[in-house]
Amino acid sequence: MARKKKALVIVESPAKAKKIAGFLGDDYIVRASMGHVRDLPAKAVEIPAAVKKESWSNLGVNVESDFDPLYVVPSDKKKTVNELKDALKQVDELILATDEDREGESIGWHLAQVLKPQVPVSRMTFSEITKEAILEAIANTRQLDDNLVQAQETRRVVDRLYGYTLSPLLWKKIAPKLSAGRVQSVAVRVLVEREVERMKFRSGSFWDLKAQLKVAAGATFEAMLQTVGGRRVASGRDFDENTGRLKEGSDVLLLEEVAAKALQDRLSSEPWTVLKIDEKKQTRKPYPPFTTSTLQQESNRKLGMSARQTMQVAQRLYEDGHITYMRTDSVSLSNEAVQAARKRVDKLYGEDFLSPAPRQFTNKTKGAQEAHEAIRPAGHEMKTAEELGLGGPEFRLYQMIWKRTMATQMADALLRFDTVTIQSGDAEFRASGRTVEFAGFFRAYVEGSDDPEAALEDQD
Repeated sequence: MARKKKALVIVESPAKAKKIAGFLGDDYIVRASMGHVRDLPAKAVEIPAAVKKESWSNLGVNVESDFDPLYVVPSDKKKTVNELKDALKQVDELILATDEDREGESIGWHLAQVLKPQVPVSRMTFSEITKEAILEAIANTRQLDDNLVQAQETRRVVDRLYGYTLSPLLWKKIAPKLSAGRVQSVAVRVLVEREVERMKFRSGSFWDLKAQLKVAAGATFEAMLQTVGGRRVASGRDFDENTGRLKEGSDVLLLEEVAAKALQDRLSSEPWTVLKIDEKKQTRKPYPPFTTSTLQQESNRKLGMSARQTMQVAQRLYEDGHITYMRTDSVSLSNEAVQAARKRVDKLYGEDFLSPAPRQFTNKTKGAQEAHEAIRPAGHEMKTAEELGLGGPEFRLYQMIWKRTMATQMADALLRFDTVTIQSGDAEFRASGRTVEFAGFFRAYVEGSDDPEAALEDQD
């Protein structure tokens, strides 16, 4: 009789299963569940005969009995379930290694419910697919967290009640194939309210003057008209967005085309004098490491990727062991990750660019999953995209994640803001500029800019 394996480890995807199996060796069987193996019925044919006549059966949620969900194994998942049951017969332990979020916890719970194991069951979580992280995770398993399971179940039930109740109403009242949802419908309302604001907006008409000036050294700069005869010149903020007229009580000078051109002609022959120069210094601290939402936003701005594309590329990077888990709302980094990043900053940018003390970030959002880490390069070497041999969209997204992570442990940037007030006749103009006196973390990462070095040149 063949010796039993030590444990069956179930993850969600085949790619992840293959990589983890390589770390764990022959004593473990690693299989993929291919996502959820059980869910609320999606079709009438999936509803069990015993409840088909119940008024709530089409919802898949017993609204008459504490909103109990009705779970079924879809037909396309039965083969997977049977294969997992066969694998379970060969082991002495079941380890549920699904993703480390609420959804993953729920998938693990459903697996335990469906497989009905007669061996010990434990939960294994990890935020990165590296050998060190996997071996540590399998040595420190825990029990399933019922709070996380119930949190996901609540969301799933509410999603079903929203969608199955409101979507048919939209089909009847508005148009076929429309859908409603717990998040989607609220988001649509926000968009509608903003569109109504836009439609109500009335533009106002005003003129201003810009002066192109040159200093003795030959450099040119632009100054904006501020006052004429001691009165502030009207700008966009002085107009009522609903009427397109100046706000009541506004004591400003509204320049129209004729007056603006006359002022231009008059000032062209006047001397220009610098009245004062105001200087203010400011430090800028680095941004927190990426969460799912900030990664999607910045990837769209910098790389032109959609949210879906970003998550697809991030999924590949995660499964290949290059980044930590990409579905997170936490901005915290492990102490080991902080030290690894600081080591890389010191080596690649120099001690002057290293923050005086390690930086840690905390979430302001109530309910954020603080046990998770932010999205960062996996492992403790913090290799660059070039060192990993990445290419294409994986290179670009990983590089952005790497740079953002490095920036978290870099020194503050020091900026100087200069404002020059210039007089010509009875008019005052103002010019302002910003100089980067010490780049600090800007040397690695400037939010919204593809090239930190070019951005620094633009800011100087």
